[in-house]
Amino acid sequence: MMTEGEVAVLDYGSQYSQLIVRRVREIGFVSHLYAPERLAELKNPGAIILSGGPRSTSEKDAPDVDFEKLLAFGVPVLGVCYGMQLLNIKHGGSVKPGTTREYGPARLHNTTSVLFADVSEESQVWMSHSDTVQDLSASTKVIATNQHNVPVALQWSDACYGIQFHPEVTHSHEGTKILKNFLSLAGDTLAPFNIASFKDQLVESIRREVNGREVLCGVSGGVDSTVLAVLLHKAGVKTRCLFVDNGLLRKNERAEVEAQFKEVGVPIEVVDASKTFLDALKGVTDPEAKRKIIGNLFLDVFFGAADHIELMAQGTLYPDVIESATSGSQASVIKTHHNRVNRALELKAEGRVIEPLAEFFKDEVRALGAVLGIPHYALWRHPFPGPGLAVRLPGEITEERLNTCREADAIFMDELKKSGWYEKTWQAYAALLPVKTVGVKGDERSYEAAVSLRAVISEDAMTADWVELPHSVLRATSNRILNSVKGVNRVLYDISTKPPASIEWE
Repeated sequence: MMTEGEVAVLDYGSQYSQLIVRRVREIGFVSHLYAPERLAELKNPGAIILSGGPRSTSEKDAPDVDFEKLLAFGVPVLGVCYGMQLLNIKHGGSVKPGTTREYGPARLHNTTSVLFADVSEESQVWMSHSDTVQDLSASTKVIATNQHNVPVALQWSDACYGIQFHPEVTHSHEGTKILKNFLSLAGDTLAPFNIASFKDQLVESIRREVNGREVLCGVSGGVDSTVLAVLLHKAGVKTRCLFVDNGLLRKNERAEVEAQFKEVGVPIEVVDASKTFLDALKGVTDPEAKRKIIGNLFLDVFFGAADHIELMAQGTLYPDVIESATSGSQASVIKTHHNRVNRALELKAEGRVIEPLAEFFKDEVRALGAVLGIPHYALWRHPFPGPGLAVRLPGEITEERLNTCREADAIFMDELKKSGWYEKTWQAYAALLPVKTVGVKGDERSYEAAVSLRAVISEDAMTADWVELPHSVLRATSNRILNSVKGVNRVLYDISTKPPASIEWE
């Protein structure tokens, strides 16, 4: 009987690489991400996917693959974008450097092929590349083209395919179906994935990694840190869960977090460091400078809270990893996350940081939390950034501005919950803008601040779209803010997508 194997995804640097892993898991199979040079370490893959990437195959020292080893596994192989171009070269073809980058939607015109079974003859796919395949070997079969009759899907054998587009992103309308068709080539040799069994593996993995040492775990009340703390608790490791009040929290957040952890049965310690943070941020307006100050202080508070720290646990998720472009990644730095600053990386290099959730996306963490028995309201709490309200107050941070933002945000959250829209959105908040506008209050001219409301939907925080909230919700929110929040005379609604904007203001 053949042993069930995982779907190994070779990472060539695309910011979508982990999305392939996620889609494979959604289809129902175990999948992990590997650097291409680790191909020889794979024990029993059931299928292999070569991801896209930002490099050109024509570049000196471009990422490569051990082609003989790849074929020697005798399993289905799929090349995506850069992966397809690399496979075309390995099969005797060539790749032409492009003069412009093709980024965005394209029309897929497919032929009869196992890869496109039950896929529309014309389907929207998502492109992100500059190079294109040029010469093809005699044995290469073109199984799909785009609207310009350019080959975008190739077949080299019954189990080796390449596609120029990204099936893993939602913009490729039938991308998951294409991945499912590819995985069907492996028959019943793929290891099934379900979050319940993965929970048991995580608990065992944590026990082995901790190996009797004490763990300091930062908690915020958010989904990630709550699931992490409960996982550590389930693993039976000696853990100190620390909640840091950095003075940048939302209204009543500290009390709500304390109540939440009492309900899940995990003891926490609260450290009030609000004055320390606000003093350090006084007069600072640069977004990256704010993040660095908060990140370094966060770690300083951790070390100051205990005489000796053996391990530190972080609830880092994959979007944090890829956006911060950690070592080994070819992705660009987009922003610095508070839990990925240099000192944390140094601790990790010393083997003193554990990140059990680092290969998960938010929805997977929620599913894991449900298996762990965490209450629904805690799992569906909107994401809150590590730097807190600092990234929702462009400009200088003062206690007065923080309080104004807190009050406006609390009203917005209340209206979303009352209307049933809270759980329909990925993340929502009120930001206080560093501008004053002219208005009229009563019979007098006012010159006060503007608040910007933001509500987005997203699957993974890597892309996001704004939510078309009902006018009644926006009207009720605006009226309450203007009538009860001191110092505000204008309310705006942010309709920016990510990209080009980020979810947070800073």
